[in-house]
Amino acid sequence: MDNSSEIITSNLSWSCASCARASGGHAPSERDLSPAGHVVVAVCLGIIGTFGFVNNAIVLLLFCRHKPLRSPINCMLVSISVSDLLVCVLGTPFSFAASARGRWLIGARGCVWYGFINSFLGIVSLISLAALSYERYCTMMGAMQANITRYKKVFLGITFSWIYSLVWVVPPLFGWSQYGPEGPGTTCSVNWTTKTANNVSYIVCLFFFCLILPFVVIVYSYGKLLHAIKQVTRIHTALSRKREQRVLLLVVTMVVCYLLCWLPYGIMALVVTFGEPGLVTPEASIAPSLLAKTSTVINPIIYIFMNKQFYRCFRDLLICSSSARASHYRTSSKVTKSLRNIRRANAPDTTLNPNAVCSPDSHKSVSQPDTCSPSGPVKPVVSLVVYYHE
Repeated sequence: MDNSSEIITSNLSWSCASCARASGGHAPSERDLSPAGHVVVAVCLGIIGTFGFVNNAIVLLLFCRHKPLRSPINCMLVSISVSDLLVCVLGTPFSFAASARGRWLIGARGCVWYGFINSFLGIVSLISLAALSYERYCTMMGAMQANITRYKKVFLGITFSWIYSLVWVVPPLFGWSQYGPEGPGTTCSVNWTTKTANNVSYIVCLFFFCLILPFVVIVYSYGKLLHAIKQVTRIHTALSRKREQRVLLLVVTMVVCYLLCWLPYGIMALVVTFGEPGLVTPEASIAPSLLAKTSTVINPIIYIFMNKQFYRCFRDLLICSSSARASHYRTSSKVTKSLRNIRRANAPDTTLNPNAVCSPDSHKSVSQPDTCSPSGPVKPVVSLVVYYHE
């Protein structure tokens, strides 16, 4: 315990000295932004923090209000929203205040806290996306129902994502690398600049296990899924192919946008670590950091506007509707299994009411319910594809 306390104290002393240089008038010119630059960064952080908080809060509100949204895959999406929301609450306000004043405001311990919490929540999002891709692959290949066993597996994956991320952000608190100011001194992260074996080894491991390895899982899962979809194209109906491709587009778009946000930051960190001192200017260092934070805004937008369940519930929220149709939604995996059973028949199902004549337009889009007009008085029945929505 005494040893650990000394290490933490040493880290805080280093951070305190760095924060003092970043906040006072003795900071080197190469670490400074102009007053106008600080204002621009503050405005960007204010916009990102506000929209990130609102967007993720909407996703969580929809998830809580509409029980049909609580499918296993949506639980993983909500885990990502929780981490993004926490970034907007626990991290962004401090960097916004620092940029508005042109210096770090909450001291060395606050800098360590900021670096720790932002690193932790960022890694949670990336690991969760990797787990999400694997779950999506298993779901569509196995056509599993959303039963209790599958929920347990999803919750296990969510728990693993958070614990795995925590394991990789704790070491800097105990001497394997350290947290401190980055760029112009108005944000904090892992110490990218110190070129000791201790620091470089941690950065290499962090880069591999928290960026490269999850990316490999994502590419493998979606690569196998794409291959499977191509293999079964001939036996699938146009309706089922459209639905599966839409689901795939949703998750792949999330992953691509997330990597576009974080890849520049990862490259910048490696250049600072292995490049010549002063190679990365303050402007060049702050831009990838801002870009990384935009992922908290982008992810919820993808959930709402590319996922028909979320979008429909969001529309009902805007018009203050109770959304009676929501009670008829099916979970993603149940619809998958039902569609695969329906696909076995090339002709309309003759077990349905023979007196019902369905409109030919009923199969043009998965977003349109079947419109059937009975030719005579019949007992009301529920159509197989009523409210088949993503």
